[in-house]
Amino acid sequence: MPVPWFLLSLALGRSPVVFSLERLVEPQDVAHCSPGLSCHLWDGDILCLPGSIVPALGPVLVPTHLQTELVLRCHQETDCDLCVRVAVHLAVHGHWEEPEEEEKYGGAADQELEKSRNASLQAQVVLSFQGYPTTRCVLLEVEVPAALVQPSQSVGSVVFDCFEAALGGEVRIWSYTQPRYQKELNLTQQLPDCRGLEVRNSIHSCWASPWLNVSTDGDDVRLVLDVPQEQRFGLSLYWKRAQGSSKPWWNRNLTGPQIITLNHTDLVPCLCIQVGTESSWEPVEGDWEDGERSDLPLLLSPFSVLLFEVWPLEPDSIRTNICPFVEDPSAHRNLWRVARLRLLSPLSWLLDAPCSLQAESALCWQALGGGPCRPLVPPLPWENVTVNKAREFPLLEGHPNLCVQVSSWEEIQLQECLWADSLGPLKDDVLLVETRGPQDSRSLCALEPSGCTSLTSRASTRAAHLGEQLLQDLQSGQCLQLLDDDLGALWACPMDKYIHKRWALVWLACLLVAAVLFLLLLLKKEHVKGWLRFLKQDVRSGATTRGRAALLLYSADDAGFERLVGALASALCQLPLRVAVDLWSRRELSAQGPLAWFHAQRLQILQEGGVVVLLFSPGAVALCSEWLQDQAAAPGEHGPHDSFASSLSCVLPDFLQGRAPGRYVGACFDRLLHPDAVPALFHTVPVFSLPSQLPDFLGALEGSCARHPRRLEERAERVSRVLLQALDGCFQAPGDAGPRCAMEPGTGDRT
Repeated sequence: MPVPWFLLSLALGRSPVVFSLERLVEPQDVAHCSPGLSCHLWDGDILCLPGSIVPALGPVLVPTHLQTELVLRCHQETDCDLCVRVAVHLAVHGHWEEPEEEEKYGGAADQELEKSRNASLQAQVVLSFQGYPTTRCVLLEVEVPAALVQPSQSVGSVVFDCFEAALGGEVRIWSYTQPRYQKELNLTQQLPDCRGLEVRNSIHSCWASPWLNVSTDGDDVRLVLDVPQEQRFGLSLYWKRAQGSSKPWWNRNLTGPQIITLNHTDLVPCLCIQVGTESSWEPVEGDWEDGERSDLPLLLSPFSVLLFEVWPLEPDSIRTNICPFVEDPSAHRNLWRVARLRLLSPLSWLLDAPCSLQAESALCWQALGGGPCRPLVPPLPWENVTVNKAREFPLLEGHPNLCVQVSSWEEIQLQECLWADSLGPLKDDVLLVETRGPQDSRSLCALEPSGCTSLTSRASTRAAHLGEQLLQDLQSGQCLQLLDDDLGALWACPMDKYIHKRWALVWLACLLVAAVLFLLLLLKKEHVKGWLRFLKQDVRSGATTRGRAALLLYSADDAGFERLVGALASALCQLPLRVAVDLWSRRELSAQGPLAWFHAQRLQILQEGGVVVLLFSPGAVALCSEWLQDQAAAPGEHGPHDSFASSLSCVLPDFLQGRAPGRYVGACFDRLLHPDAVPALFHTVPVFSLPSQLPDFLGALEGSCARHPRRLEERAERVSRVLLQALDGCFQAPGDAGPRCAMEPGTGDRT
């Protein structure tokens, strides 16, 4: 008897039941109709051109339902092919329309209407079949007697025998009338392989097909392949992803029979196995040679590298696919065990896992003192997360206390503080949460392990005791804003200074007592007084020499410009300045990456009260203009050591949000770029032209340390001589050896 699709889906489970199929002896395609209908199959295939939908004038036949069955078309007793029988159910659509000008035509119109109603209804039904290795379109003519033509009523079905198909493949079937009066019906089905049907002795290609069983042995899982002796076949393991995609894991050419052993920790729900008779599988580089043991432990790790590439089976190879671990609870636990959260850029991340997962993600705040990570809901709601797809953080700035939680079925599965590696350990900051409601209503609270505490409450918590001070810090701009949207805002306010104040009097008393005792001890010995004076002078000299820190950022336009930057950095190091530049940190830059290196340097410089120097060149101006126009250059267009292009994602927000004054200084070189060419956004901080404005530039770098104008002029003169010599090297004659510095169009030696 024919096997319907829903029975096949039950049969092809983990323990398939064997079904028998109806055998057809007709070598040619045929069509059958329901009683009362007549049908005719056109000879040969037709060209499938559905065309557009046309309005129906009067009743027409339309397909309403598709039904498929599997049969065997046999040429001999043991020489059969798998075939798909298609049944199309038809119904009448529309009704007879009365003549619009009945009075004008009179009885003639009535006779014409009665004649048409007594006529039979005809239709051309097109069946389209697509599946490897067959793609066909056939045409069926169907005639319905007038007695069966009733509006919106089913009139029967027409059956086509049959479309030949390949075992284990996927087929798509369409049906529509010609001309089309409605959208075509379509059906997509996965055909069974040799395991689920009684076809092994009837289809030649199934005779040597491998038979696969899965068994457990303690902590190991065994794949038992029942293959004839010396029969060669291919075995492939892969992860089946959503929407039918798959990712290969391992494949090998084997000789039967075989037993493959897997560790139970390798099992995940989407791990599938494909076995096929070998037609011309070719081992790729790194594959195992024949004769090695087959008890092969496969290690599944998010950091592992695939060593093998799956070569596709030849078209005449029969493949058997099975995914036996879909409902295995231990496989689902393994999946969460190997899943990882990864930070892609300062504001994007992804969930890395071999299989698809149903999960939600949200940001949470991890306090320094421990306790649970508090989800930021509201103002940030839980959102569905897609595996291996990048997601953007809706934040203005990152913070080491911000973490990502991934939950499944209301249970926290993963939690990672992704910024801990780039921004350092957890800080003793308090998170202020502003919730915005209708009619401009706002509420402000501090997120603590016990909950969100209002700053005006009298609760016995640290944030409640310091409520007024935290509000003052927020209004004075001492808190870092992390989020600002319609639902609310987030600020991170440092608490270190309040902890220091708590112990300030105690430490002050201890220091005073220690100082008095130390002075009394020293004053008793005359030779110690001289050592104390020497130590005092040495400390003052050391404090002056140590100086202020400066980070130089520049665009590596060419080798000549890099030499010019190196000369400036070397000259500044001779002054009471501590200079950081990527030219001297190439090894750290290569190990950490330009963005991570810049984050670490910027954080250290600003914490120490230093300054970031933006050295503008034609290339730097072009990069800034592209970023300001939302046309950031692709990362591949810059070298691996170019920290300027990577730093713009953090530098520009400081200028756009007004945090740049006091932290940044701009500069350009005479004859290379005029200060007016620098984008207007960067003129919120001083922009100097070097070496003509060196005294002012050095004064801005040294800040409060620049107390002696005469010394400042002497230092400016020394730096000016170095820069002039380096600039002359940039503008050497074209015939001289060495690269020249790139100049802005229209600039040059104006002397």
